[in-house]
Amino acid sequence: MPDSKNNHNFETLAIRAGQKRTAEGEQSEPIFPTSSYVFSSAAEAAARFAGEQPGNIYSRFTNPTVRTFEQRLAALEGAESCVATASGMSAILSTCLALLKSGDHIVSSRSIFGSTTGLFTNYLAKLGIETSFVDLPDITDWQAAIRPQTRLMFLETPSNPLTEMADIAQLAELARTSNCLLAVDNCFCTPALQQPIMLGADIVIHSATKFLDGQGRCVGGAVLGNKDIVGEEVFGFLRTAGPSMSPFNAWVFLKGLETLSLRMEAHSRNALALAQWLEQQASVKRVYYPGLESHPQHQLAKTQQSGFGGLLSFELEGGKEAGWKLIDATRMISITANLGDTKTTITHPATTTHGRLTDEQRAEAGIDDGLVRIAVGLESIEDLKTDLVRGLS
Repeated sequence: MPDSKNNHNFETLAIRAGQKRTAEGEQSEPIFPTSSYVFSSAAEAAARFAGEQPGNIYSRFTNPTVRTFEQRLAALEGAESCVATASGMSAILSTCLALLKSGDHIVSSRSIFGSTTGLFTNYLAKLGIETSFVDLPDITDWQAAIRPQTRLMFLETPSNPLTEMADIAQLAELARTSNCLLAVDNCFCTPALQQPIMLGADIVIHSATKFLDGQGRCVGGAVLGNKDIVGEEVFGFLRTAGPSMSPFNAWVFLKGLETLSLRMEAHSRNALALAQWLEQQASVKRVYYPGLESHPQHQLAKTQQSGFGGLLSFELEGGKEAGWKLIDATRMISITANLGDTKTTITHPATTTHGRLTDEQRAEAGIDDGLVRIAVGLESIEDLKTDLVRGLS
């Protein structure tokens, strides 16, 4: 089956890469719901466990369905290796615990998911791993935060929920000269719109729960990079600690990847139309979406991404009261903090995704009480406007 080295196009890789048909000749990839595997002899078992012979050992770290998902996503990202995990957060945790030790230092954008901030400040700090937070678009802020102990630079671009952006190639060069690794959370663009490894990043993180699935069905994550960093170090952590993706979830994500390119194009089209409409509403102070010419990194988005994505946010006059009023006035849009679904979702970041941050941390991240986030789905754009207009009036 195709891989990224065979010069197949993205859409073909999303449907075909990684599949190895069994003797049954199946068209759709099978699910292997097994915990263990049978060896032909004691010698074969010993060779597998010793790493002298490739093959399945135990589904915590070797499963054919999970492996197909890993190989397909690696082909789409242009990565040598992929390790699938139980969730997006476990992907970040696996990366950090596999590659960092006590005394190491992380430089992270402050414009990241609230749970990621909590992981860095509340849990990695207990292990002696310190994190400095910087302004995502400001390269001088990143440069000033680098220390001799810095081993990892971490960011989301675009960020959640303000859709701020960083120049990945520029940060990759800084990481190289500073002897540290650059990890990019590519959850909101997916490889259909942005490929950080091609821009110089060392590691790509995914919450497969979001756009990779595309229909809000399963929870999962992935870490991608080269065969040494990811294929050896991160895989070694997964093998020992076991934050593993289930075969069923891997199969669902495989089905999601087949339509990824089409969906991301449609998400981007709907989100741009909705963002342009929101800019015209009197009660909206500001709209955050990279596809708008008013966005401060609009030109970067045009060069770094092939589309602008399905995530947007906007500030309302009236703070939290106005935000909750708008959300409660919707009748079709789903009130949930998840995103990446065919169904449009709406949430109030200050009291949900970033609700566990301190007031100071939210202020530093630019999370205003009047901020509302919408992950634009695939419904009719006119129906989305109709559902929002009663709460905006």
